[in-house]
Amino acid sequence: MPEDRECCGQKTKERSQEEMRDLIHRLNRIEGQIRGIRGMVERDAYCTDVLVQVAAANAALNSFSKELLGNHMRTCVAEDVRAGNDESLEELISILQRLMR
Repeated sequence: MPEDRECCGQKTKERSQEEMRDLIHRLNRIEGQIRGIRGMVERDAYCTDVLVQVAAANAALNSFSKELLGNHMRTCVAEDVRAGNDESLEELISILQRLMR
C-alpha cells in the first residue's frame, strides 16, 4: 500500500500507478477545459456560454477534490489512525472546513 514520506521537511505521498494515472488524466481534462474557456473569452463568446463552461470546470475540480480526498482518507488517514496518530484526524477536519467554504 502507498505510504507517506518526508522529503525536504515536507510530507509526500507515494501513489500507485493507477491512482497517479487517474489523477493526472482528470487534471489534463480540467486543463483542457480552462484553455477552452480562455479561447472563448479571446473569441468574445457570449457571457452565459462562458459561465456554463466555468461551471463545468468547477464541477470537474470538485470531482477531482472528492477523489483525492477519498484516497487520502482510505490510505493516509486510516493508516495513521490505526497507528494511534490522531493528528491526521485534526488535519482532515481542517481541510474539510477549508473545502466547505
